[in-house]
Amino acid sequence: MVEDNFLNQKQFSDLENYTINNTYFPFYLQRQVNTEQMNNNDYYFTHLIINEGVKTSNDFDNFIFFLKEKLNVKAFIRIKINIYPSTSELVNHAPHIDYDFPHKGMILGLNSCDGYTTLQDGTKIGSVKNRALYFDPSKPHSSSSCTNAQFRANINMNYF
Repeated sequence: MVEDNFLNQKQFSDLENYTINNTYFPFYLQRQVNTEQMNNNDYYFTHLIINEGVKTSNDFDNFIFFLKEKLNVKAFIRIKINIYPSTSELVNHAPHIDYDFPHKGMILGLNSCDGYTTLQDGTKIGSVKNRALYFDPSKPHSSSSCTNAQFRANINMNYF
């Protein structure tokens, strides 16, 4: 399911300014997008906020204010912000699952670009600023790069 305008304009603007419009927000190099596909051009940047239910970032409190309310979360498994650098041609990353047990997932677009998420049935959901994609992350899905923006940015959440 897709929900455009997931956050109100002020909430989204605050989130955008705190993360991708903030020169000092830390992102960390990941040398592969997933373990299913490994090559020298397959990298991205992340900021891990929660991992395996444990807070891993001091920036956690800046995100929790809207997430628990909007998603009716009992517990977060993982929250991470992804930055996929622009490529000269669109690169569809290898399909993967996030975790192999039943849980919920949501991807929130932080910018609009020609990148997308591909679901198991082949449906491609475009990257649109403030668009939430609710999906089953225990089923194969894949990310992509973009060609018409400096980067593709989203927040990926796994939760119960």
